Amino acid sequence: MNVSQIDLNLLRAFDAILLERSVTAAGERVGLTQPAMSNALSRLRNVFGDPLFVRTPEGMQPTPVARSIADPVRQALGLIDAALASQARFDPATSERVFRFNMSDIGEMVFLPPLLERLHRIAPGARVEVLSLPQDDLEDALASGAVDLALGALPGVGPPVRSRRLFRDPYLSLVRADHPTIRGKLTRKQFLAASHAVVSSVGTGHQAVESALLAAGLHRRIALRVPHFMVVPMILARTDLIATLPGRIARSFAQMGDFKALAPPVRIPPANVQVHWHERFTEDAGNRWMRELFLELYEER
Repeated sequence: MNVSQIDLNLLRAFDAILLERSVTAAGERVGLTQPAMSNALSRLRNVFGDPLFVRTPEGMQPTPVARSIADPVRQALGLIDAALASQARFDPATSERVFRFNMSDIGEMVFLPPLLERLHRIAPGARVEVLSLPQDDLEDALASGAVDLALGALPGVGPPVRSRRLFRDPYLSLVRADHPTIRGKLTRKQFLAASHAVVSSVGTGHQAVESALLAAGLHRRIALRVPHFMVVPMILARTDLIATLPGRIARSFAQMGDFKALAPPVRIPPANVQVHWHERFTEDAGNRWMRELFLELYEER
């Protein structure tokens, strides 16, 4: 292998293909046309004497050689980015940077309205894109810069991803206001006798309700499982189901419609809502500014 044939652009092209699993999408990420990206991949293959990526129905899958160099390449890019970012300034008043956040649908409800209101005043040129990635893909997305920050209760995320707590959110049980049996208070008997709607939000900390019930030796009847929170109020409005949700979203739903948000009769540890970023971007001026803005807006004091 001739190391002199490798330049920084080839390493970024490699990292982009590893993330996107698509030559075209990787080119869009690094600002290259599809032919230019194909040429970069061809040069990489010549340098390493290996195909590096093989086309499959699931996209461009890395070979063992590509997997073996993936972490060193990403670490090298991280060191370069960190060195440059430490010298860079970030001016929110003039920046046109695109900030990409990973959050759930309820995260969008909690975080985006106040955030965009503030950005409109102090960073009018900044833009926001929201993704919702499986947790298995999240660390790579944060490491590559495809995602700047992840927001939410994500207990499975750890080093090299760093975190800072924003707030703790106690759970509340939501029912329609004219529920035939549940009125001013939710008893344990009513809770266990009722049918429940459950949001199975993979990779988040919202399995706390199930864990608390199991620890207490209790079992509830689950009539519905859905992957998203936003459909819950429409379902509760037309049924006698109960949904136990993080308190902020339960109270928001209660304010938007004819619902009651009640304390559950079982002790459930509150959701630990945090802002997460990859350590390679700790000194990135724009990333740091945005983290501080989230802390200013949401951190409990």
